[in-house]
Amino acid sequence: MQKIEVLNNITHEQLKINPAFSAELGDNLVSTVTFFTELSEVQKEYPILCRKDPETNECQAVVLFGFEKNENLFLVDQDPATQSHIGWKAEYVPAAVARGPFSIGMHREGKETHKAMVHIDLNHPKVKSEKGQKLFLENGGQSPYLVQSSKTLEIINDGIPLTKLMFETFSKYNLLDSVVLDIEFNNQSKLKINGFETISVEKLSQLNGRALEDLNKSGFLQAAYFIATSMSNIRKLIDWKNRRLLAGGTN
Repeated sequence: MQKIEVLNNITHEQLKINPAFSAELGDNLVSTVTFFTELSEVQKEYPILCRKDPETNECQAVVLFGFEKNENLFLVDQDPATQSHIGWKAEYVPAAVARGPFSIGMHREGKETHKAMVHIDLNHPKVKSEKGQKLFLENGGQSPYLVQSSKTLEIINDGIPLTKLMFETFSKYNLLDSVVLDIEFNNQSKLKINGFETISVEKLSQLNGRALEDLNKSGFLQAAYFIATSMSNIRKLIDWKNRRLLAGGTN
């Protein structure tokens, strides 16, 4: 069960967060959401698919890490000397995972105004770890780790409304098509992934000048191509999965 508190430099002065990634720390996710504000980085290393949230019925962008429940092919043995993100095999970690135990909540100041404040889940496995990065300096200022975590939260907070607007624009021009992934691994096992959509490059190429101008000014034209071209990263995940199968199920 979560235990959420507003983060402050008095109550949480000595708190430490384990910055590493592992299944034991809760990172064995097969997928997570991603946002417009990070697509330029995410598309370099991950496949991005689109789907409707079953609860809100709103479209969301989803990053794929593996092919079955609790399978994250980006998790590797920890080697701080060689890894940009300890235990993670990529240069960029999507914000929804990188945020770890942190979140943003709105607090009322007066009758009209609301202020965004950083919250922390004290029951998160990365908080309960004995080793890790301190959040506050001796003078009460934020540590570099907390500064970076706050930037990650900004990616999410700023990205939520922009991602919603992006999908509204994609829907306006009917740019999303259903996609089915038929995959066969080297051990002859087969997998079919459906229920997702992706950007139709063909439909993009058929847009008139006004539509392209609309997409370009908003930044959503580039985002559309990011999503479409990211699908090539599926091949990388298949290769990693094949290697794991060959090695008997280990990285």
